[in-house]
Amino acid sequence: MMQLEKFDSVSIKYLNNLKEENIKLVSSKSESNRALIINALASGSGMLGNLSEARDTQTMMKLLATTSKTWDVLDAGTTMRFLTGYAAANGLNKVLTGTERMQQRPIKILVDALREIGVVIKYLKEDGYPPIEIVDFPSQLTNHIKVRGDVSSQYISALAMIAPTLPNGLTIELTGRIGSKPYIEMTLELMRKFGAHVSFNEHIIQINPVNYSEASYIIESDWSGASYWFSFAALADHAKIKLLGLRENSLQGDIAIVKIMDHLGVEASFDHEGVSLSKKAMGSIDKIDFTHCPDLAQTVCVTLAATGKSCELVGLESLRIKETDRIAALQNELSKFGGYLDEINSSSWKLIPSDQNIKEIKGLKFHSYEDHRMAMAFAPLAAITNIEIDEPFVVKKSYPGYWEDLKKVGFELKFNSYSLKEENGK
Repeated sequence: MMQLEKFDSVSIKYLNNLKEENIKLVSSKSESNRALIINALASGSGMLGNLSEARDTQTMMKLLATTSKTWDVLDAGTTMRFLTGYAAANGLNKVLTGTERMQQRPIKILVDALREIGVVIKYLKEDGYPPIEIVDFPSQLTNHIKVRGDVSSQYISALAMIAPTLPNGLTIELTGRIGSKPYIEMTLELMRKFGAHVSFNEHIIQINPVNYSEASYIIESDWSGASYWFSFAALADHAKIKLLGLRENSLQGDIAIVKIMDHLGVEASFDHEGVSLSKKAMGSIDKIDFTHCPDLAQTVCVTLAATGKSCELVGLESLRIKETDRIAALQNELSKFGGYLDEINSSSWKLIPSDQNIKEIKGLKFHSYEDHRMAMAFAPLAAITNIEIDEPFVVKKSYPGYWEDLKKVGFELKFNSYSLKEENGK
């Protein structure tokens, strides 16, 4: 695979008539990362098939296999949170750290909960943020904790996955509104596949102290990765794409893209191989709630802005603490072709679409903010006009073959290295 780190940007030539193609999507890193932790807690002897090639998952696999005291998760938030829980439950003396941005992403809610359970944890720099050191887990102090449900489901998943291994099990009481609920349910269902005794009623997750058993599991393709192809289908004049490895009864919350894009001109048809996308008449949609599928927000915002659809958006709060402040990033980049994400209040936004002829805008270049989803969400605009996106290497975090897959449907890509240009100019 191409060494994307060598390049500063990728230019994508306009193409509105996409070739009919079968796309073998990257596997779900959400499922992969959960299955890896659960399998490790179950002694690591289960067979996991179709694990993701995403950097986050590869980092998880590497760290689970190392004996080093320091675990550097790079920029992988899921890996940081899940490995924190794993190390804590096993009483492993580990230092968990990451990139500068990772050290700005909060972990206090998870650390507080683990401390309440009985784990000894130290902050090594700023309280509430990585790096942290798991010191010891001498004994379980409680089997009932309260955790906010509206911040990050990854905290809840990290706690739930270790619960069967705790001497007294664990009851997790979720307070307030619950966000990203499908990701919690995915975690619990995968736990059940490995023999855990779990119930989830209203705001209470009850997990009995029954050890995991050996199991095998085949990872589904990634619905987050699929969402970009829905956007391509919505924005192109012609598109007929089959996405392989997706299930109609998926555990992934991002399958919500099917219903959202049904309003925006994309027909999705399932069979045993996956889902086929085709064009249909454009409809309308007045409000979208991303509470349970926040990773779809960037893709959908770009699609709405480019198709002239105004829409109220809610459930975006968690975007502030992702790889970048995704709300600010969207506001900056959408404005380059006349769109805007207007913050109405602390829980509601209005997507104001472009009133410009996007085809006539020259030199459209988008900044990715070192965020894989920013790069991939803006790429479908190449179905309308020529574009350039910086930091093409960021896609390795979740969808390493993204640019190669764009070539399969006919897009011409040129990777640019400014440093090489400067050297050649001397």
